[in-house]
Amino acid sequence: MNVKNIETIIAPRQPHFVGDGFRVHNFIPSEITMQRMTPFIMLDYGSKFYFPPSAKPRGVNVHPHRGFETVTIAYKGKVAHHDSAGNSGVISEGDVQWMTAASGILHKEYHEENFSKLGGDFQMVQLWVNLPADKKCLTQNTKKL
Repeated sequence: MNVKNIETIIAPRQPHFVGDGFRVHNFIPSEITMQRMTPFIMLDYGSKFYFPPSAKPRGVNVHPHRGFETVTIAYKGKVAHHDSAGNSGVISEGDVQWMTAASGILHKEYHEENFSKLGGDFQMVQLWVNLPADKKCLTQNTKKL
């Protein structure tokens, strides 16, 4: 039997906001070097947080993507996203989305419109996985599992 020892236990950092719609604890990057964590780029956990009703959906405005995979798991709430290639979708409670965030694509994500109007608990996790240079294509694929 192959026995492995726990290398370290890392406490979450204090939560911070990404845009005005995503309150997250960042686990990757952490005090461990990025080279040690490769191919993982980022792991954000949005612990359960109540957002009051809002006429304007909260979120992250337009930002570029540089060629990585995002894996998003929704526990509470709904998040919508759109990109410059015309792709869009909604990740609802219980959904898992695996998306190729292609190089050269502009993307935005925000609370889904009805969730924004009603408000409620929001809880999600997102993992970014780096792609090899030859896989950083200029197209985007989205799959809801």
